[in-house]
Amino acid sequence: MFRSFKRPRLKTAVIRVHAKSNIDEEENSIIAKMLKIAWSPIYAHPLPEGHRFPMEKYDLIPKQLIHEGAITEENLFVPEPLNEETILLTHEASYWQRMKHLELTPKEMRKIGFPLSQELVQREIIICKGTIDCTVYAREHGVAMNVAGGTHHAFTNSGEGFCLLNDFAVAANYLLKQNPAERILIIDLDVHQGNGTAQIFTGSKQVFCFSMHGKDNYPFRKEKSHLDIELPTHTADEEYLALLHIHLPKVIADFAPTFAFYLSGVDILATDKLGKLSVSMQGCAQRDAYVFETLKALDIPVVVSMGGGYSPRLSDVVNAHCNTFKQALQVYF
Repeated sequence: MFRSFKRPRLKTAVIRVHAKSNIDEEENSIIAKMLKIAWSPIYAHPLPEGHRFPMEKYDLIPKQLIHEGAITEENLFVPEPLNEETILLTHEASYWQRMKHLELTPKEMRKIGFPLSQELVQREIIICKGTIDCTVYAREHGVAMNVAGGTHHAFTNSGEGFCLLNDFAVAANYLLKQNPAERILIIDLDVHQGNGTAQIFTGSKQVFCFSMHGKDNYPFRKEKSHLDIELPTHTADEEYLALLHIHLPKVIADFAPTFAFYLSGVDILATDKLGKLSVSMQGCAQRDAYVFETLKALDIPVVVSMGGGYSPRLSDVVNAHCNTFKQALQVYF
C-alpha cells in the first residue's frame, strides 16, 4: 500500500536547494514556508508480539501522508537526542539518572507499560527534542508537528501510561527558560487526562493546562489541571464540539497565551477500544480544524503532538492522525 520510505536527509536537501542557481523566488518561498514535521525511525520502537500499544503507527503516518501526496520527505526532519540539562528543567535528577542507567524497577516499568531498554530511553529523548525543535518552526510558520509525543502521563519523578518523559512539559520549560515572560497554553484533547502535565504545572502562572477528557476513563485518580472538562461516556460529535467551542475561546481570552501546545489524541473516536466516547472520524477532524483556525486567527504559534489512538483497526488510527496533519496543512498553508 505504501511506497518505500527512507530516512529524511534534511541538511542535504537544504544545501541542494541553495546550490541551484536557476531556482526562482516563488519556488524558494514555497520551500521556505512548509509544514515541518519531527519524525525519526526510532519512533517505531519494536515491542513484544501482541503488545497493545500500536507502535507501528509512527512508521505508517508519514508513509501514508507521502503516499497520498499531502507531504514530501522535505517536510520531515530528524531530531537529535535532547541534552540532560534541558531534561532536568522538568524531571527530577534521581528519576532521570535511574532511567538513563536502566535502573527503573519492574514495578515502575509495569506502570509505564513498555520493557525498559537503552533504545527506549533514546527514543524518549529524541521525541522530546523533536517537540522543542518544533517550537522554532511554529514561530516561523504558525504550526509545526511531531509524529510522536503527547506523553502527558509522565510526572516529574515517575512515568505511566506509555509515557516516560513529558515532551510538552519539557518543551514548555525550555521556552520559559529562554523567555520567562512566555505564557504557554497546553490544549490536551486526548481522551485521557494529562495527569502528569497537570502535576508538573500545578500552581503555575505561566503555563495553563486545559484538558477535555473522558470522565470515566484512565487515569482513575486524576490530577487537577487549570481547567478540566470531564466528558460523560458516549459523548458524541455535537456535544463534544459544542463544549470545545465554549471553553477554548474563553481560556484563550482569559489567559492570553503567547504560545500553545496541542495534544491531538485520536482515542476520542467511537471505534477506540480504550476511549469510551462516540466521536466520529469527521468530528475528530472538525475538532482539529477548529483548534487550528482559532489559534491562527489570534496569531498564536502551536506545536502539535499526536497522543493516543487505540482503535482495533490500525487503519482507523493512522487515518485519524493523518487527518490532523491535513487539517493543519489546509488551515496554515
